[in-house]
Amino acid sequence: MGELSAYERYKLMAGLIVPRPIAFVTTVSVDGVVNAAPFSMFAMVGEEPPLVMISLDRRVGGARKDTAINIDATGEFVVHLVDEALAQQMHDCGFAHPPEVDELRHVGLTAAPSTQVAPPRIAEAPVALECTLHERLQTASRDIYFGRIEHLWAREGLIDPERWHVRLTDYHPVGRFGASFYVTSRDRFALSSRDGDGAGAPPAHRTEIDSL
Repeated sequence: MGELSAYERYKLMAGLIVPRPIAFVTTVSVDGVVNAAPFSMFAMVGEEPPLVMISLDRRVGGARKDTAINIDATGEFVVHLVDEALAQQMHDCGFAHPPEVDELRHVGLTAAPSTQVAPPRIAEAPVALECTLHERLQTASRDIYFGRIEHLWAREGLIDPERWHVRLTDYHPVGRFGASFYVTSRDRFALSSRDGDGAGAPPAHRTEIDSL
């Protein structure tokens, strides 16, 4: 990979390491302007403490994105998971807008108050993770943030509060595939472990998984 340019490496990695979950992130500037932007270099990191990671690239010329500037200034952000109903508005928020533009209002989404942090959550999102900054890493091309989940919102009926299971039959997130292509999660299958291999895979009929 060393003989390739950074852009060529990005194109190969972003096209091959797929599908990726999408973090639809809201932040607030020091002037109180709400920003919303999607990022597909996003992952769950661990449960104790409950951490997620988002990786933000820089603009041409090295300028940092509004999301990065806001997180550095406030130490707070909200990560939303994106389902099919939210996909188009999420995609529209990915275009560059001036810092003073409230993307949620621009695309017709509803800002609702968060519980533990200042940035609002998106009322239409199936899941919202209120985060405080746990750690920040910086590379030549990216600002990488580890967020500690302080509060979790979920659409009514999505989580069974007695068993803390997610009702997967009612959950249809989308993933980033490459360029402007996305994939749904409707075509699902389960695998059972072979006798004696100790893999511990769930039985084929199981349709629920543990939530955070």
